Amino acid sequence: MPGTEPAGTTPTGPTPSQTIGPFFGHALPLPGGGQMAPAGHPDALTLHGRVLDGAGAPVPDALLEFWQTGPDDSPTQAPSSLFGRVPTDADGHYAIRTLPPAAPAGHPTAAPYIAVCVHARGLLHHLFTRVYFPGNAAANATDPLLTALPDHRARTLLARAEAPYRHRFDIRLRAAENSTLVDQESHQAHEETVFLTYTPPTGRS
Repeated sequence: MPGTEPAGTTPTGPTPSQTIGPFFGHALPLPGGGQMAPAGHPDALTLHGRVLDGAGAPVPDALLEFWQTGPDDSPTQAPSSLFGRVPTDADGHYAIRTLPPAAPAGHPTAAPYIAVCVHARGLLHHLFTRVYFPGNAAANATDPLLTALPDHRARTLLARAEAPYRHRFDIRLRAAENSTLVDQESHQAHEETVFLTYTPPTGRS
């Protein structure tokens, strides 16, 4: 602490601020956490992408969690809903195998989506976002969240179809420090992903 140094010593400054940590991986890795769809399910799709920082560099040690409505239309976090947890690799890449999401029950104007939670170094709080799919264009056009956003912001929540049953969704933690920066893989400008405030479900014990 400044001002408490013994006589004759050189005064020191305050301890520099730093992010929280270190973190340890105990109990966090989930074996098979990217296999959300039942094995061999004919409708299973691949969702993959990268987590990127404001300079467009990959974030190699992020941890992503995914929730979505179950095949029986059970809400997210219900026992029969679908859940996945995967880390990013050295290139900031992740991949999951899941089913096409359904719209949340009780929300007739909402489009189908997958909820995502992002944990990464330097974040004091984890971040929440959503993945919407281009094949649900009519539902997306009336979704309360997407329609409340400017078009360029809503696009950050939309996965890109690469092939049948294969979609890409990149997560950008910050807007590009260089406004002309374009990702070399997706060829898209580095617009920060829309992140949301999480509201716990109500009416459940």
